[in-house]
Amino acid sequence: MIIRKDNIFLLQTKNSSYFMQVLPSGHIEHIHYGASLISELQYEEILKNEEGESEVLSEMAKVLEIKHKNEGGNMVVYSPEVYPMCLEVMPLEMSGFGKGDIREPFVELTHADGVTTCDFLFESAVISDEITPLETLPCSYDDGKRDGVAEMGTDAVIPAYMADHAKQLVITLKEREYDIRLKLIYKVYPECNTITRSSKLINDSNEKVRIDRLLSNQIDFQQTGFKLTSFHGRWADEMGETSSVCKAGKVVNEELAAGESGSRSNPFTMLSMPDTTETAGDCYGFNLVYSGNHYSSLSSNGTFLSRFVSGIQPVGFEWNLEPGETFEAPEAVMTYSKKGFGGMSRSMHDFVRKHIVRGTWRDKERPILINNWEATYFNFNQNSLLRIAKEAAKAGIELFVLDDGWFGQRNDDHAGLGDWVVNTKKLPDGLKGLAEKINALGMKFGLWVEPEMVNENSDLYRAHPEWAVKVPGHHHSVGRTQMILDMTRTDVQEYIIDALSKVFSSANISYIKWDMNRIFSDRFSLELPAERMKEFQHRYYIGLYRVMKTLTEKFPDILFEGCSAGGNRFDLGILSYFPQIWASDDTDAVCRMDIQRGYSYGYPASTQGAHVSAVPNHQTLHVVPLETRFSVAAFGCFGYELNLGELSDEQKKQVADQVEFYKQWRKVFQFGDFYRLDKYRFMVVSKDKSLAVALIFQKESRPNNDYLALKTMGLADDKVYEVANRQIKINVKAFGSLINTMAPIHVKQDGIIHGIIARHYKMHGEKDEAVATGSLLNSCGARLNPDYGGTGYGEDTRMFRTNDARLYVFAEITE
Repeated sequence: MIIRKDNIFLLQTKNSSYFMQVLPSGHIEHIHYGASLISELQYEEILKNEEGESEVLSEMAKVLEIKHKNEGGNMVVYSPEVYPMCLEVMPLEMSGFGKGDIREPFVELTHADGVTTCDFLFESAVISDEITPLETLPCSYDDGKRDGVAEMGTDAVIPAYMADHAKQLVITLKEREYDIRLKLIYKVYPECNTITRSSKLINDSNEKVRIDRLLSNQIDFQQTGFKLTSFHGRWADEMGETSSVCKAGKVVNEELAAGESGSRSNPFTMLSMPDTTETAGDCYGFNLVYSGNHYSSLSSNGTFLSRFVSGIQPVGFEWNLEPGETFEAPEAVMTYSKKGFGGMSRSMHDFVRKHIVRGTWRDKERPILINNWEATYFNFNQNSLLRIAKEAAKAGIELFVLDDGWFGQRNDDHAGLGDWVVNTKKLPDGLKGLAEKINALGMKFGLWVEPEMVNENSDLYRAHPEWAVKVPGHHHSVGRTQMILDMTRTDVQEYIIDALSKVFSSANISYIKWDMNRIFSDRFSLELPAERMKEFQHRYYIGLYRVMKTLTEKFPDILFEGCSAGGNRFDLGILSYFPQIWASDDTDAVCRMDIQRGYSYGYPASTQGAHVSAVPNHQTLHVVPLETRFSVAAFGCFGYELNLGELSDEQKKQVADQVEFYKQWRKVFQFGDFYRLDKYRFMVVSKDKSLAVALIFQKESRPNNDYLALKTMGLADDKVYEVANRQIKINVKAFGSLINTMAPIHVKQDGIIHGIIARHYKMHGEKDEAVATGSLLNSCGARLNPDYGGTGYGEDTRMFRTNDARLYVFAEITE
């Protein structure tokens, strides 16, 4: 809901309010963003009585606006007409340098006459029921569907905030001295407590203006001491959580120069008070619908105000805006919860699932896949692939994915990128023949591509060296022996669209993994004049988004998964085209616990690719039990990445059992509400709260632990649940020489007799079962059977070693 009374604006979601007003000077004062300023009853009354809103909004503004009555020492007074207003102490919707606001600016311009002062003042505002897309960049959308409304049934009394569709507010500001306009665009998604902002600069003058900075979001808070939490890492170790409290100065989360949203610094950030917890306290979530270099900062000044801004990284960016042209900044996303980090996350997840991800696969359960990469790397042929596929089909796996090495002269990572023609030495029947054989096994067929790249040793580079990103006549740097194709060029975009269209049409392809395995260097385009070279990075993404949009619309039934050396480009820009992204090249379940937990703050499980791989793990050499690898990977878009043919018969049975279990609970895993119980426990709960799955991970085993309890979140207090653990079978070899405490004869550890016993006799793991109300489970939890403690083992004892895991399922009892 968006309400306007004169020049006072209230943007209202289910549980949050965004409040602002136009000042006599023409600037827009940001009054409040956070907890709802009106009750649900007031919400209903305002909707029914348009005139009744006037008193409510006016009185709210009087209570909350800044009471600035005196000139502030050595501050700058904006104008005698509005004396003593100093912009430095005003919470504003947007700001620029030059008129006394010396804090972090929203916009920086250089005019043709060299002037850098920015003074944008209110001109008009339009509220609309129509959500209009950006023209050059991806952004959120609204299809009018409301899951919560549907679940209530036709006879239910539907709250206004749930029936209310998304609304849009566009505020137009005019530069006081120049014929330039700035549009601030707000979209309100009431049911998921989310508001988006973007900005658009329009040059109506007769002279060029240079944009030095145009951000997407600015929130001024009337307090300091917020904690900014951001997520950092590197290749194969993404999404490490880091927090800093800002009482003064500035805290920054940015991707400075990589050219990608980044494994080093993800664009998702959180603001909270230092005492905020998972379940209580103020928490704000912010993100950016963009895949390039990003910038977010939280700053606090001497007047006890805080400012959060986010948008395109200003360093290395410029844009020359000619007369009559428009520049669009990426869309920023924000949500608020007073129920801590968990409440914020679930609102953000709902928003991403319904208003960012789109297309055929948005609400569709994702198939269980097998990827051949870690099984074969480049060394494969049709027969070796089919052997893996046959084992996968026996286990019930639904999709076979052929990774790198199927095209051109691609026998290693030194050649072939850009040559999207099948290598018939490896695949004599081509992609079509292989896909038909895979389909005959009852599985779908998928393929890996890396279309933004080219090797110097390729037919494409030899034909078009000018298409590669490099500085002519200069030494250039490479990553993974490959170069980036210049996506600012229309001819490069058309080549990729045409080449991939031929590949995607050549066989029955159901899935595409779109990779991008290096960051940017030596940014240069032969198509851009020197004065526009700092436009390169943003123009690259405008071109890339055009390619992605064209191909996903041309092949709507293909499931696309993004990848960029794992999580190097895990962002809402990519998710606007590809409904899921490979979360990390690190498949070690222990590492993935932290990585997937980091992603869970801002991204739903349905967007995260997660696989079971071989041990020792190829990235860490850790040896982690197969059940743990499955339990962690199940909290995502699930698959396997190993040679199934090399597993033992026992392990193959385990895989088949895991696949069957995942299919049964897949909808809950992928689309349930996500809860972080503590650092090493996750839980997902179905939207109707009838089903749930919880994970307990044993980071470090300690002896004599009889006190483990599973305290849940998200279950309905008034429902009764049947609780049970996922039962497993245990190989007696896991007990080593302890077998001799039970065996009638001495058994040498790992000897022949030990092996014979292990093949023919499996021990049953513990069986935990209970019936309890959701209230009991949420408040107290269920006491679990004891761990093995060195003094005896029975079928009621849990073998819970370091790096072991257990899954527990909850099903509502309806009779």
